[in-house]
Amino acid sequence: MLLNTYKETGNLFYMNFLEATPGGEQMAYRGDLVVVPGEVGDEKGHTKPPKTVLREAVILADEKINMLIGGLDKMEYLPMLLEKYKGDFAADMKAMFFVVNLTNPIQVEVDGISLVLIPLVQGVPWNEAMEELRMEKSDFKKQKPGEKLETMFAELKTYSSKSPVATLEEAVTFTNNAVREIHGAV
Repeated sequence: MLLNTYKETGNLFYMNFLEATPGGEQMAYRGDLVVVPGEVGDEKGHTKPPKTVLREAVILADEKINMLIGGLDKMEYLPMLLEKYKGDFAADMKAMFFVVNLTNPIQVEVDGISLVLIPLVQGVPWNEAMEELRMEKSDFKKQKPGEKLETMFAELKTYSSKSPVATLEEAVTFTNNAVREIHGAV
């Protein structure tokens, strides 16, 4: 399946989990998705950390990506993500991206696929997607990780954003100077 290929090629980073859904038809993944890989760091071919990632990505895929949720630090990274992965998008893929420096919620159509873009300086894409979809923790009660992604995907399929539609070229200009705050030990 596609996500196993991504794992083998180093496109999955900081993996939370990668597992088959209960029926085995799809793979479920939570972790970072590499957008721009790191450079080769030594003579053995080990790479440095990625330069750009889709943070805390939530992916449901079979041979194509059916659901893609995650966070981007800058709108300028969206075209890079699309260039790298657009060929793997299912025709009816559902996507929601939380972007740190985006000024207002918008939708972008790319090859017939609607990408919902929402500003978010701090927060976790999974939690923010739950809020946007009006889901509760109880919606996932007693579910395994892969089942939770299937539940979110079912809700995302019925979701309709009320945000205005823009072209990709327009969307990358709707930015400000917001940056993600760094947390943790100093």
